[in-house]
Amino acid sequence: MQIPEDSGADGIGYGVRYPVFWIDRFHPHGVRQHTAFAAKSRAEVDAFHMAALRAGAIDNGRPGLRAPGYYAAFVIDPDGNNIEAVFRES
Repeated sequence: MQIPEDSGADGIGYGVRYPVFWIDRFHPHGVRQHTAFAAKSRAEVDAFHMAALRAGAIDNGRPGLRAPGYYAAFVIDPDGNNIEAVFRES
């Protein structure tokens, strides 16, 4: 999946039904890029967030529902990139 060129964003996602690995550069606030990984459960999202903070990442959005069926957490890595773990509930 690619973000439409006329959207003002720049990104691409890989996956079958929905992207499970996503890279884009449309986020404000000095974030270099956004990379998202699909999780298999809310517990995996929670574990990602906790492990990332322990490893030195900065919290950029605690685990929680962002939209109906969209559970995610965000951190900023040492290079300033926004990393997301997301679980899409069916």
